[in-house]
Amino acid sequence: MTSASANENCLGWAARDPSGVLSPYEFNRRAVSSDDVLLDIAFCGMCFADVLWTRNILGTSKYPLVPGHEITGIVREVGTDVKHFKVGDLVGVGTYVNSCRECEYCCDELEVHCSEGAINTFDGIDVDGTVTKGGYSSYIVVNERYCFRIPENYPLASAAPLLCAGITVYTPMIRHNMNQPGKSLGVVGLGGLGHLAVKFGKAFGLKVTVFSTSISKREEAINVLGADKFVISSDEQQMMALSKSFDFIINTASGDIPFDTYLSLLKTAGVLVLVGFPSEVKFIPGNLILGMKSIVGSVTGGTKQTQEMLDFCASHKIYPEIEIVPIQYVNEALERLMKKDVKYRFVIDVANSIK
Repeated sequence: MTSASANENCLGWAARDPSGVLSPYEFNRRAVSSDDVLLDIAFCGMCFADVLWTRNILGTSKYPLVPGHEITGIVREVGTDVKHFKVGDLVGVGTYVNSCRECEYCCDELEVHCSEGAINTFDGIDVDGTVTKGGYSSYIVVNERYCFRIPENYPLASAAPLLCAGITVYTPMIRHNMNQPGKSLGVVGLGGLGHLAVKFGKAFGLKVTVFSTSISKREEAINVLGADKFVISSDEQQMMALSKSFDFIINTASGDIPFDTYLSLLKTAGVLVLVGFPSEVKFIPGNLILGMKSIVGSVTGGTKQTQEMLDFCASHKIYPEIEIVPIQYVNEALERLMKKDVKYRFVIDVANSIK
């Protein structure tokens, strides 16, 4: 690795305070070590986590903060010990860029659950003590273990949202056997995560029903995403008619939902998965116990499963619905994201707009 590459300025967009307003920012990436990959960023998806961190909603943000953890790009340089990537490869980086590599979870390639805490792609503390900075930037340096191969002919722009939104719904679906053809799946919420849950469900051969509070999403759910059924979740009659009819339900919404109502829709031994973040989980215990039902949670996924998901999407031609925007539009896009005014994921065209 040449010193010129290690020391050159990285161009990014950063928030300087809890207003969350981003503006151009130059900084230096850490030097590339023997097992690192340096990739020029082509695209970066926009996640609601970008809103939370830039606005310090969780109270832990370290400014200046460069968000973005749905990253795709092209390898520019590799360290001397890198085995799985070469210059010119198409690659991706997700929600974390390092972990202890020694605990039981890292050994099982579930690094996101690292006992020492996985190092987040942005606003984490890197191995050299510096604060990590994400994909709203021109390039990034990452250990090859946390870098993923984008399958040949899969568009880099489409691959970006898979590195967070995609793996967030894919992981629990695989873990809880939500990939059995003929079984029934309910998807609560039809945003960045929900629309991918529908696409995965159909690819697995499931009968997919979308639950939403907005009738305006019906046509999109059925005719564009391929859902089998659409239900207005606030309509008590529609909900009651579906009692004990679902093997699985995945809740992608972060707003509060009536858990007892959704538990009543599950068959015996049915599973309700939470990947959104409601403010509370409240239900009558009997509604869980008497039907031998489960409520489980999940975040993103380990390195092995992330690569598996990327390959699955390529082989089954699963593509997120995206709106590509230039880096100069990020503040407007974040505002729209907060208002749920996007179908269904913003993706920043970093390579062609950052200067």
